[in-house]
Amino acid sequence: MKNIICLLFVACLFGCQSENNSTANQPEKVVNPVNSAMVPTGTKVVAQPVKTSLDTIKPTTNRPRYAVSRSRPSTEIQGAYPYDIDLKNAASNTVKSDKILAKNDKPTVLLFWLTTCFPCSMEMKAIKEKYADWQKEADFNLYAISTDFESNFPKFIKKVEENKWPWETYNDVNREFRQILPGGLNGLPQTFVLDKNGEIAYHKRKYRPGDEDVLFAKVKELATK
Repeated sequence: MKNIICLLFVACLFGCQSENNSTANQPEKVVNPVNSAMVPTGTKVVAQPVKTSLDTIKPTTNRPRYAVSRSRPSTEIQGAYPYDIDLKNAASNTVKSDKILAKNDKPTVLLFWLTTCFPCSMEMKAIKEKYADWQKEADFNLYAISTDFESNFPKFIKKVEENKWPWETYNDVNREFRQILPGGLNGLPQTFVLDKNGEIAYHKRKYRPGDEDVLFAKVKELATK
């Protein structure tokens, strides 16, 4: 009796091992993860690595990676003051420079700046603090012209509204002044003083405290001639 029980135990043991071995030796079925819900119960699923290609990756935005220049060639721009360049004010009105830059036998200051330029803000703040006194001492015109790209125009509006500068301020819509002025407006701020005939009499790049006094001294000199 004992021998029969032992034989039954051994047979049962070999049967479990045989089932495990047969399962282990079955080939693994590779399926698309999307269709894995359709795989019969008990089938082992191995996920395939997902292959990607730079050619198949779509950009997340359609925004252009670079700004497209809309400036005319220098040969097509009126190179003499008051020029013929499109200028836009904070009210989004666009006008030609020869309609708003005065030619009235007074020296004219053209101050070029950027909304992102800290030295520009410093210079304009220094001039604003002294501007009322300057007007009492000399008769002259002053215009501040931003060379910001169109994408920064909202920042231009904000700057004008916040600072309430006592002079006219515009944006060079197509960034054309750099095509006709000496140095191409490379490095801001830049300030030009034109005499009563519209000829450049003084040109300054960058800003250091006290530069505004040198600027006004030139303005006074030209105003008395």
